[in-house]
Amino acid sequence: MTTSTPGTARGKATPAVLVLEDGRSFRGRAYGAVGETFGEAVFSTGMTGYQETLTDPSYHRQVVVMTAPHIGNTGVNDEDAESRRIWVSGYVVRDPARTPSNWRSRRSLDGELVAQGVVGISGIDTRALTRHLRERGAMRVGIFSGASLADEATLLARVQRAPEMTGADLSAEVATERPYVVPALGPDGEELPPGTARFTVAALDLGIKGMTPRRMAERGIEVHVLPATATLDEVYATRPDGVFLSNGPGDPATADLTVVKGVLERGTPLFGICFGNQLLGRALGFGTYKLKYGHRGINQPVQDRTTGKVEVTAHNHGFAVDAPLDRVSDTPYGRAEVSHVCLNDHVVEGLRLLDRPVFSVQYHPEAAAGPHDAAYLFDRFTQLMEGQRA
Repeated sequence: MTTSTPGTARGKATPAVLVLEDGRSFRGRAYGAVGETFGEAVFSTGMTGYQETLTDPSYHRQVVVMTAPHIGNTGVNDEDAESRRIWVSGYVVRDPARTPSNWRSRRSLDGELVAQGVVGISGIDTRALTRHLRERGAMRVGIFSGASLADEATLLARVQRAPEMTGADLSAEVATERPYVVPALGPDGEELPPGTARFTVAALDLGIKGMTPRRMAERGIEVHVLPATATLDEVYATRPDGVFLSNGPGDPATADLTVVKGVLERGTPLFGICFGNQLLGRALGFGTYKLKYGHRGINQPVQDRTTGKVEVTAHNHGFAVDAPLDRVSDTPYGRAEVSHVCLNDHVVEGLRLLDRPVFSVQYHPEAAAGPHDAAYLFDRFTQLMEGQRA
């Protein structure tokens, strides 16, 4: 929830304060729009790719703390946005760039935050804030500047009245309202005519990033992106060779599983990422739980247990699947196993069925803004569809 003055640039010394729900506060300067905002305080460890982070719908209702100290140096361009707008509730940086310097830059990051009404704060000790969140866990937070400033007891009370992320059902708030098609691409990047695609995929938009259907299109796949509220009949009206479950915000325990279970029952090849991985886990009978502070950034080490290889991967998730790492599990849809695991904390990072063409990962293989270690997962999905067709 944000109240701001869009189009009004911050003053060079406009005071601002960040207040956490446990009472700790940090004072700095307004960055972006002036006003107030509330959300869940989380930190992202990526040193690059801030434009992709800001426009990732999975960050809806979250205040993102950047651990890299210097942000905004490449400005904002017209090519790297992952959706139609900035989704973060608030933005926290230590040392914002005074002047962007990049050949693709069209606007300053500060100016873009102002234009979209995103309240932020700069000039605070983001290392201390990150350490606090690691020790105490992600929590509600408010950023206040301008006329929103008040005594800290008043601000703390307002933060503590803000909604929590646990129990939040947010996918429909960020998903497309109308279906659309991303055409398949040929070897030279040209759009293929309708009916000539290698495969057709129905992608359920739970907060999808723009690069995800693009990665499938590059493999000759025509992608029908459907609203989060799409029914099973609407999914199969696209005559899909495969079904894709996207990333997205909120608590997976709130999501309806009718479509996921319907796809599993029909045996259609299924690939899920991030939120989609959590929905698959729930459909298989596993629980989900909230991580203490989550995984966010583009430098998370994950092992693919089917190959033994370690990938550096892009993450943005605060919830995880509670599945056993040490054995194959029996589910209503056959045997399942954990296919990927985070090497930092042994969190489940992927699932696969042994008796059906179904798998998922907890991270973002579309690799915007990188790295590209997990791009092979789209090829794995293609191979499942090839096998099913054969």
